[in-house]
Amino acid sequence: MIRLLLADDQALVRGALAALLSLEADLEVVAEVDRGDGVVAAARESAADICLLDIEMPGADGIEATAALREALPWVRSVIVTTFGRPGYVRRALDAGAWAFVVKDTPAHELADIVRRVRAGERIVDPALATQSLIGGANPLTDREREVLRHCLDGQPVATIAARVHLSPGTVRNYLSAAIAKTGASGRVAAARVAQERGWL
Repeated sequence: MIRLLLADDQALVRGALAALLSLEADLEVVAEVDRGDGVVAAARESAADICLLDIEMPGADGIEATAALREALPWVRSVIVTTFGRPGYVRRALDAGAWAFVVKDTPAHELADIVRRVRAGERIVDPALATQSLIGGANPLTDREREVLRHCLDGQPVATIAARVHLSPGTVRNYLSAAIAKTGASGRVAAARVAQERGWL
């Protein structure tokens, strides 16, 4: 029996996924969480073998939860199951330790098969996303550029961003200038949106 943990902040999606996967004779859903920062504790308590994680969740996103799982419970394998099939997410998820990356419109029987293959030691990426990820190239943004861009999504002024990331306004402007150049955007808010759409944040 393969023990599964499901992490998704949408109760309806999580419930439907649990119901479909529970129809498989060799799969058992042993835990469900609605926040990324609850994944490690729930996986430990439930003795889950595989965690199916959404990307966008409160507390921590699925990629951060994957990295935390790899650190705390390296024998537990992560599968990203997301609506957001952005190519940049694929690379980040794999770098964080994900064993598979698939989109939510994957048929239930295919998802069950992916879970079995991951348990057997295979790494799996949705073929279309893998191709887009290769064509799109690696994320060109540094960690600091990503950090300051995240704060631009809601239009925060440079002084506020500088205070939040503990840098001088001049240094923040330098990071933003570099990020704007790398994204080809017209300004910092546009650069943040481009980076988000490409899965670089």
